[in-house]
Formats: sequence, C-alpha cells, structure tokens
Amino acid sequence: MDYYYEILAFHIIAVLSWMSLLFYMPRLFVYHVENDDKKDFTDIVKVQEDKIYRIIGFPAKIATILSGGWLIYLNPSLLEQEWMIAKLLVLVLMIAYSFSLESFRKILQKDECKKNGQFFRAYNEVPTLFAILIVVFVITKSVPVYFSIGITLFFSFVIYKILTLKE
Repeated sequence: MDYYYEILAFHIIAVLSWMSLLFYMPRLFVYHVENDDKKDFTDIVKVQEDKIYRIIGFPAKIATILSGGWLIYLNPSLLEQEWMIAKLLVLVLMIAYSFSLESFRKILQKDECKKNGQFFRAYNEVPTLFAILIVVFVITKSVPVYFSIGITLFFSFVIYKILTLKE
C-alpha cells in the first residue's frame, strides 16, 4: 500500500483531464458542423479537436486506466465490492464513448460528417451522466439502484428533448 494515496491523487487528476476531453470535444464538434461553410474557421477547430484528443484526452485516458489498474492491484479487495464493479462497467462505457469521439473527429477531419449540431449537443450530455454515476458510486460506496435508474431516465429525456427540438 506504499504510495496508495499519491497514486489515487494522480488517478483523480488523470480522470479530471480525461473528462475535459469528454465534455469539450462534442462542443467543438457542434462549432465544426454548424460552421462547415467557413473553411478558415473549421480549419482552426480541426486543430483544436486534434490537439485536445492527442495531447490531453488520449494520454489522460491511458493514465486514468493505468493508475486505476494500479490502485486495484494494490487493493484487490476493491473488486469484491459491488460499487466498484458498477464503476468499472460505467468506465467501459466511458472508454467506448471516448473512442467514438476519436471516430467522429476523424470523420470531421475529412469533412464527411453527416451529423448535425443538435446531435452533438445531445451527445455532449452522455459524459455528464457517466460522471454523476461514478461519483455517486465512489462516494456512497454503493449502487443506489433507484437513483441510477432515475438519473439515467432523466438524461435520456434530456437527450430526447435536445434531439427533437426544432432548429
């Protein structure tokens, strides 16, 4: 357990850095697709998208996963706790979401994206749900089922409303 709290602090910092990608990249996508007729502007946004993914987001994701794995290695009893299993399941979804952002980024780089700003506004709500669930699991050291279902339904409704708004 030597250095456990130092590794935990590093893990939290890595998560915060990774979350900056998850929260900000879809917003950049909104600016990108809603200004696709302004090449000078989208060229700048493409650079921002690339840098936030390659320089901040991807390294932070790797640091999060490695430091989290190290914490579990140092304290394997965490895997016996229901809240940790739930957290890891949400983590898998966050990793998939992160890779989806990279996929959209590559499509946008080639100017081949068929999604609109409304889609990316709705997509931008997903990491907030993941963050809320993980924070609640970690802080309460439990999986509050009704809360988890309720917050997921709430975010599903918010996403639906964003997607069905008239532009």
